[in-house]
Amino acid sequence: MRKDSENPGDDMKPEYTRADLGPLVRGKYFKRIQESSNVVVLAPDVAAEFPNERAVNEALRGLIRRRNARRKPPASARKNGRRRSSG
Repeated sequence: MRKDSENPGDDMKPEYTRADLGPLVRGKYFKRIQESSNVVVLAPDVAAEFPNERAVNEALRGLIRRRNARRKPPASARKNGRRRSSG
């Protein structure tokens, strides 16, 4: 039985060195991930009010429905619904 490397946890080939891989950059992809992510961290007191993700989503959808119900219809819809004065 042949061993491929001396250290089984080391996946790098012996001909590679750390210097060949370039400099390490901390947080290199942080901004890109942050812009494309939709993860929201709730404050502990807010999170304590919701048992799970589903409850949070239902509460937010309820707020969206209430907000949309209070909004005025578009100007074209309001214009067609008005009565004309006969004066």
